[in-house]
Amino acid sequence: MPHAVSPERESAATPEDTTVEDAPTQEDNPGGDDDVDMADALAEPDTKPAGNALEDMFDDDDEEEDEFSSSAPSRPDNSSQPAAPISTKFSDPENLRQFYQRLCPFRPLFQWLNHSANPQPDFTNREFSFWLPGNKVRRYLSFPSADLLKRQCVQMTPERFEIGPQYSVNPKDRKTIKNASAFRPIMKELVFDIDMTDYDPIRTCCSGTKICSKCWQFIVMAIKVVDAALREDFGFQHILWVYSGRRGAHAWISDKRAREMDDSKRKAVANYLEILRGNENGKRLGLRRPLHPHIARSLKLLDPYFQNEVLNDQDPWQSTEQAEKLLNLLPDKSLTDALKKKWDSSADRSSNQKWIDVNSMAEAGSLSTLSTTQLRDVRQDIRLEYTYPRLDAGVTKTTNHLLKSPFVVHPGTGRVCVPIDMRSLEDFDPFAVPVVTDLIAEIDEWDQKQGANMSDEDRSKVQDWQKTSLKSYIEYFKGHVASLLKEEGKGKRGREDEGMEF
Repeated sequence: MPHAVSPERESAATPEDTTVEDAPTQEDNPGGDDDVDMADALAEPDTKPAGNALEDMFDDDDEEEDEFSSSAPSRPDNSSQPAAPISTKFSDPENLRQFYQRLCPFRPLFQWLNHSANPQPDFTNREFSFWLPGNKVRRYLSFPSADLLKRQCVQMTPERFEIGPQYSVNPKDRKTIKNASAFRPIMKELVFDIDMTDYDPIRTCCSGTKICSKCWQFIVMAIKVVDAALREDFGFQHILWVYSGRRGAHAWISDKRAREMDDSKRKAVANYLEILRGNENGKRLGLRRPLHPHIARSLKLLDPYFQNEVLNDQDPWQSTEQAEKLLNLLPDKSLTDALKKKWDSSADRSSNQKWIDVNSMAEAGSLSTLSTTQLRDVRQDIRLEYTYPRLDAGVTKTTNHLLKSPFVVHPGTGRVCVPIDMRSLEDFDPFAVPVVTDLIAEIDEWDQKQGANMSDEDRSKVQDWQKTSLKSYIEYFKGHVASLLKEEGKGKRGREDEGMEF
């Protein structure tokens, strides 16, 4: 993969994946403006019946009229106005309107969150939040169908929307409940967030919001380790990894056991996976020997990356200041003094050479008090320091946390938050992910070329997303959803059979 640097971060870009305060309701604000200014807030049914064919479950035809209403306010309908010219600004309302109208896979998103082809509380009592221009956010929105979620997105053109939990009652009715404790989150996917900025203490190629193909390998390492633990240690199957649109990745686990976890169980899972705490200094938690099987497996997965992607590509201990970080990780003063003397006299030694020095000089008995076993343990700890996932555990530990939805557009890069195909994780290129303005242009190009040679009937069968580079990502997502619905159907039939009397 060529080493490319991501686009510069736009000024005043929307904050990433933040839990925000409740927006006032009409009762709280007679004027009807239930937007929340983020500067203050951050201070702390799909009614279509399921068909027999699998394709019917993913019918993305134009929205149908729905007798229900959503909890989001309406904006004036400008759909009869001529389409405005496409702007290069990714969060431009017209770009977003076309994206939501023509490309965003609302029906599969609905089925993914609803766990059924027909509306049920898993979706209808689910919280959504809309992030609007001017640092405004609307929380506790809810929708009875995929069509109404789509309709509201087309009307309001949020810069992104986030997904929260299913509540005990519809979020829009929360103010009508006399007993406040009756309004509580009861279900949400188990989620994980991996953000590249947490790797700033150890990556040398980029910092802050910038990424390149070199440091993206830290995300690949993290995904491999977390995915293996979730599948092998917890038995989860329906795990969706999603590119965040700029510098990280999210995991959504939809297994029923995961969705129904309370906060204590979510915290236990997060703690199980967390061996680095305090990402600014990478403080390790105490590791017992022999290593837990999860840690031993992780080391085996990560060792090839340590040599190539860390020592060779990042060269993390090249300078004298950087080398001090390595010396501070060695619990033997006589060894560190000897290494420092050697490196001070050879300023051009690479990190790979310095790593070899640690082993060779430690084995020279007069220069170190470390036993063979102690040296092995120290080297394992250092490898984990520079390769093991750095998780934002707070995202995982609480049910009521909101997380950016798959298939929204990142306002800074314009890239769509697409699923990552775990079958080809190593080949995933964040810089090849479709940009919203390019996708709209791809539709026009297809219409002018392939579409011009087709009959009206055949052309009408091709949906807009199928004309673009978003196609493979949506098809992968549909396969993931189909697998989840199949599993949910088995569970439902099993429960019904258990309740039958003969």
